[in-house]
Amino acid sequence: MTTRPIPAGLAGPVDDRSIEYPSSDGERMAESDLQYVPLTETVSTLRNRFIDRPDVYVAGDMLVYYRMNDNRASVAPDVFVVLEADGNHPRDSWLVWREGKTPDLVMEIASPGTWERDAGEKREIYAGMGVREYWRFDPTGACFTPALIGEELREGEYRPIVLTEDSGGALRGYSAVLRLDFQVENGLELRLYDPGTGERLRNHREAEADRQAAEARAAAAEARIAALEAELRSRTDS
Repeated sequence: MTTRPIPAGLAGPVDDRSIEYPSSDGERMAESDLQYVPLTETVSTLRNRFIDRPDVYVAGDMLVYYRMNDNRASVAPDVFVVLEADGNHPRDSWLVWREGKTPDLVMEIASPGTWERDAGEKREIYAGMGVREYWRFDPTGACFTPALIGEELREGEYRPIVLTEDSGGALRGYSAVLRLDFQVENGLELRLYDPGTGERLRNHREAEADRQAAEARAAAAEARIAALEAELRSRTDS
């Protein structure tokens, strides 16, 4: 990460390293599986997508501190992505001034107890931080309509991202930050697609199933080869 020198006379406040920034705010990660599943699967899907990109950091339900020397100025996005991050190593929290970057994308998963704050106070915080894209998803189908809302930051204010709906009722929106599509499918399931290939990205469960299937195929192939080699040796010996 490149650090630019601060011009003389314009130095800001000194980062007080004695201040502690807790890694937990004491709040529950999710109110129910309706929120927990899309939160964890979106994080795992994005981590798998960017596994070869050490400059892309993906996290969920982690405290983001956005004001130097103020450990009360924090917010915990359900999902956030940082491009051009200083490595994707594990962190306890994200301190904007030390990392040198705000999140580029944030998604909040709505619940009856959180969606109004997501649409109000948190939206203002993210705009003030300079979060380029803000997405909200309602897995309950009861908090807001449509169930997916995307916004991009323009001149300090969020403007709607146009969504499309196919003949089957699937709602889709393009994220310019991720260069991926978010799609809400039947049953209010949130998935990610590669718009270039049209393929649906595998979540952690599916990726693990693919890995196990590939290992099983490889083991079966090795067993067949071993059997053929044994049969060949038997014929040669006889």
